Amino acid sequence: MCLAIPGKIKSIESKYDGLVRMAKVTFGGIVKEASLEMVPQAKEGDYVLVHVGVAISIVDEEEAKKTFRYLEEMGEVEEELNISEFLPDKEEYR
Repeated sequence: MCLAIPGKIKSIESKYDGLVRMAKVTFGGIVKEASLEMVPQAKEGDYVLVHVGVAISIVDEEEAKKTFRYLEEMGEVEEELNISEFLPDKEEYR
């Protein structure tokens, strides 16, 4: 399943000869790049919903944190951020 994950913009830079605004977005300590083309008004410190490497909307900080916690509880964060291979096997801790 593909979900949009909320994260906080840490930095913004122009890439591809200034044609594309890209952000470093942190998701609970994991940093990924995301295009800001759909949210040109986004700035450092904003929380955005990121879907397949594209920020699709700006969201309120409280809502972003609450949504991220729910997704973590459901186990969706690891899958969506493609980080599950870096995490310990949950079965071995049961």
